[in-house]
Amino acid sequence: MSKINQNIRPYQDGFSLVEVLVGLAIGLATTLVIVQVMGTFEGQKRTTGGTADAQTNGSLALYAMTRQLQSAGYGLPIYSDLNSALNCDVATGYDHDNDASTANIGLFPVQITDGAVAGGSDTIVVRSGPTPMGGAPMPIMNVAGNIVGLNNNLACIKNDVAIITHGSVCQMQKVDNVDADNKHLTLHDASGVVPGAMLSCLGNWAETTYSVSADNNLLENGNPSTAGIVSIQAQYGLSTTSGESVVTSWVDASSATWKPTATTPAVADRNRIKAIRVAIVARNGVYEKNVVAGSTACSSLTTANPTGVCAWEGTAANPAPQIDLSKADATWNHYRYRVFETVVPLRNVIWSRGVIQ
Repeated sequence: MSKINQNIRPYQDGFSLVEVLVGLAIGLATTLVIVQVMGTFEGQKRTTGGTADAQTNGSLALYAMTRQLQSAGYGLPIYSDLNSALNCDVATGYDHDNDASTANIGLFPVQITDGAVAGGSDTIVVRSGPTPMGGAPMPIMNVAGNIVGLNNNLACIKNDVAIITHGSVCQMQKVDNVDADNKHLTLHDASGVVPGAMLSCLGNWAETTYSVSADNNLLENGNPSTAGIVSIQAQYGLSTTSGESVVTSWVDASSATWKPTATTPAVADRNRIKAIRVAIVARNGVYEKNVVAGSTACSSLTTANPTGVCAWEGTAANPAPQIDLSKADATWNHYRYRVFETVVPLRNVIWSRGVIQ
C-alpha cells in the first residue's frame, strides 16, 4: 500500500478575508440605501399628511367664519324705515358686563381691525342676535324713570338687549324687567329715551371675534377652535353709496381712502359695506430642512397671477392685503402653506339698503 503524501493539504470550504470584506461592504451599502429610501419616504409621507391637515384645517376655519359672517346684523331693526338701526351713530353700543374698563358691544354688523403691523393678521368681529322676531320696532308711548310703556312688547324678555332708535340718536340697553301686562319694560338706564322713539328687542345681542394666536390657532372669542392657522386677512367690499348693493371697491379697514379717520368710519361710509372678503392662511406643521419652493412673499399686490403666499389677485385701484409671516416666525419659509379665500355678501345689510343713509 502506498503512503499518503503528507505534503498535500486537504481541501477546505469557506470565504477568504477579501470575500468577507466585500460582502460587508455590499451589505452596508444596501443598508444605507434602504435607510435613505425609508427616510425620504417618511419625509414625503409627513409632508403629504401635514398638507392634508392644512387643507382640512383651512377649510373648516373658513367654513365656520363664513357661516358666522352670513348672519352679521341679523336681529337689528334694519328692514323698516321706522328709524333703522343702521342710521344710528357708529359708536352706539351697550355695556354688557357693567364694567367701564371693557369695551362695549356695538351694533356695527362686521368690524375688521387691521394687524398691528403691515402684513400682520387681522381681527374680525361679527355681531348678531338670535331673536326670531328680527328686531321688530315698537313705538314708545311713555317714559317714567327707567320704565318705558309700549303698545306691545313683542316677546321681549328679561335680560334681552333692546335698541332704542330716534333718527340718528340711538342707545342700547339691557331689559331688567318685563311687567305682567307685557306693555312696560324696565330698562337698565332709560335716561335720554323719549316718547315717539322706537324700541326693538334683539335677544342676546352678542359678538364673535376671530383672531390668530401666537401658537398658530384660530381663536373664536379667545378660545382655540382650529389649529394650524397663521393669518387672517380681510377687506371691506364697498358700494358707491349706502343705498346701492353692488360692490365697486375693496379696501383695508385702516385705509383712509374711504373714511374720515384712521379708525372710525362715518355712518354713511359704514353703510356702504356690503360684503367681506376673507383669506385664511393654513400652515403645514412639518418643518423642512431647506427653504420650500413657493413659500415666498407675494410677488405683487396689484397684478394678475401673483406668486408666493398671496391673499388674492389685486389691482392698482384695489390692492390685495399683504401677508407677512416673517414677523411671527423668522423660519416661516421652511413650511408649506395653503390660502383659502372667499367673499361673503352681508345680506342683512343689502336687504335694508332702501332704508339706510
